[in-house]
Amino acid sequence: MSTRRLRSEDYNDYSSTDVTPEGSPPAGINGFARPESYQRFGESNGTTWYQTLIHLLKGNIGTGLLGLPLALKNAGILLGPLSLLVMGVVAVHCMSILVKCAHHFCYRFQKQFLDYGGAVMYGLESTPISWLRTHAVWGRRVVGLFLILTQLGFCCVYFVFLADNLRQVVSSANSTTTDCQSNRTVTLMPTMDSRLYMLSLLPFVVLLSFIQNLKVLSIFSMLANVAMLISLVVIYQYIVRVLPLENKMKNPRQFPLILYVGMTIVTILYISLGVLGYLRFGAAIQASITLNLPNCWLYQAVKLLFSFGIFFTYAVQFYVPAEIIIPPLVARVSERWGWLVNLLLRVVLVSITCALAILIPRLDLVISLVGSVSSSALALIFPPLLEIATYYTEGMHPLLIAKDVLISLFGFVGFVVGTYEALVELASPAAVINGTSTSGQ
Repeated sequence: MSTRRLRSEDYNDYSSTDVTPEGSPPAGINGFARPESYQRFGESNGTTWYQTLIHLLKGNIGTGLLGLPLALKNAGILLGPLSLLVMGVVAVHCMSILVKCAHHFCYRFQKQFLDYGGAVMYGLESTPISWLRTHAVWGRRVVGLFLILTQLGFCCVYFVFLADNLRQVVSSANSTTTDCQSNRTVTLMPTMDSRLYMLSLLPFVVLLSFIQNLKVLSIFSMLANVAMLISLVVIYQYIVRVLPLENKMKNPRQFPLILYVGMTIVTILYISLGVLGYLRFGAAIQASITLNLPNCWLYQAVKLLFSFGIFFTYAVQFYVPAEIIIPPLVARVSERWGWLVNLLLRVVLVSITCALAILIPRLDLVISLVGSVSSSALALIFPPLLEIATYYTEGMHPLLIAKDVLISLFGFVGFVVGTYEALVELASPAAVINGTSTSGQ
């Protein structure tokens, strides 16, 4: 990626849309703009529907999926799956709201593309409240901040996940057997601290972060998807084969369809793995279900394969905060030094995620904290409020406004309660033992 491109004033627009002057107007508050009227930002030809679906799946399937059985243990076998289903439906609805509002403003202001922050900024400028119109630019800044916190938080989770699984594989290498039928899980032998594993991974992750092209990233995303799919198939066959019978459970223009298909797949995976994993391991379930797998060569290979997928997922998650933070800073230096500053900033950002992971080397707490603090705001709180800001002056049904307010309040409650619980547990002296997860012992 050239320095010239980095200096583009609109370069920090990430999730974007495109509209042509001859494009038809959007379908208002009841639907999307005409699909042919927008194009994905980042490449002149855009990414294909297949590449977009890969990125969507890659951005939503990660270590959190493997931690769902533990969440089901805490929520209960009845409330847990129902909550996951409701959250899946609400999350997809909020995503569609965000895309719809972005398309609306693209047509209204004849913009080529709009990112999340841009849509919020224009939404605030459309409100009847003068103070919000005056400070609309802060909408972009707040969204950018939460995007950075969310994506870098996920990157911290990946460091902890990789360290936990590699540590377990290495510590049990001498006792690994060919007997994959046993229900006995891995017993850890003394090995180096998990934080040292994170430091060992740092140089490789830094090199991975130098990849700055979405088309190239889609290749690694595909490899990661294959690796994680194989791992999930093996994990599913293990937890189902041992369950009682009665417990078994059954191009950007296409983006709305891709969104619904992709998130349907994600929701199904979340609910099924969460329920089956909890039914299989019960109270013994750990922060990641991979840590519950038997001590044999097949499941050790699964841990390594899933870790391989998570490793490349880091680059996809890192792309968003890098595109928000780096271009404005690179623009401040001469073109001669722009490429060097770009790479140095990537090294610094990756090192920060590694350092934060070292400070909180407990997988379940990191996932909970990241999800509560920032993901709830981006996924549940902001999109409904954006819809109200966008369409209020054009006339909205009171029931639609009530629906948006309820979703935002629901997200805010999750934000407050989730963050409080995570911080309380983090402050507990038992939160970290010997530099690794208490749940991983």
